[in-house]
Amino acid sequence: MAIIRPIVPATVQGPLGPYSPAVVCNNMVFVSGQIPTDSFGTIVGSSIEAATQQALDNLRSVLVAAGCTPAAVVKTTVFLTDLADFDGMNRTYATFFGSHRPARSTVQVSKLPAGARVEIECIAVL
Repeated sequence: MAIIRPIVPATVQGPLGPYSPAVVCNNMVFVSGQIPTDSFGTIVGSSIEAATQQALDNLRSVLVAAGCTPAAVVKTTVFLTDLADFDGMNRTYATFFGSHRPARSTVQVSKLPAGARVEIECIAVL
């Protein structure tokens, strides 16, 4: 039987709904979409690069709370409200992951929570 454990890091703004920031199931970590909020829940980043960096920093905080690092990420999904932001997001994303290249999907959506321009979720292994 699978053991499912929710992860709620103290360093990231709590979820905007009835879900966990991440869930660990056996050796897998499923991280909910992270938007560019500070610890007070305020959207930060006037540029797509800054917004992406904050979303990725939040993603890292959740991963660390679950017991792993960005190097353990096997798949990400990036949601953008405007695909014109793809290049800026991609540059910041590439710097964050360095030589590690998880599988990824990037999709344009009409709207994200709290007016965010970017949201990033991932699956990692412990």
